[in-house]
Amino acid sequence: MSVLGWIFLGLFAGAIAKMVTPGRDPGGCLITILLGIGGALLGGWIGRTAFDVDLGTFFDLRTWGLAILGAVVILLIYRVVVGGGRRS
Repeated sequence: MSVLGWIFLGLFAGAIAKMVTPGRDPGGCLITILLGIGGALLGGWIGRTAFDVDLGTFFDLRTWGLAILGAVVILLIYRVVVGGGRRS
């Protein structure tokens, strides 16, 4: 997958991860893209080590599933680290 493909995948995976996990998030669009790209990488690593599944092409369902799973994990970690001192 090209760099542009990773950016689009990261943008969409990060946005879906923000929709799936309730609550307010610190950060904007750039943070969403970075969380999504990191999530895609983490999801690929989790899939490879735990389930012996690699990331496929851009339109492959397992690519999206692993990217969103990784983005949710990274988003939750980000909320704990960055938003830990905030009260609603």
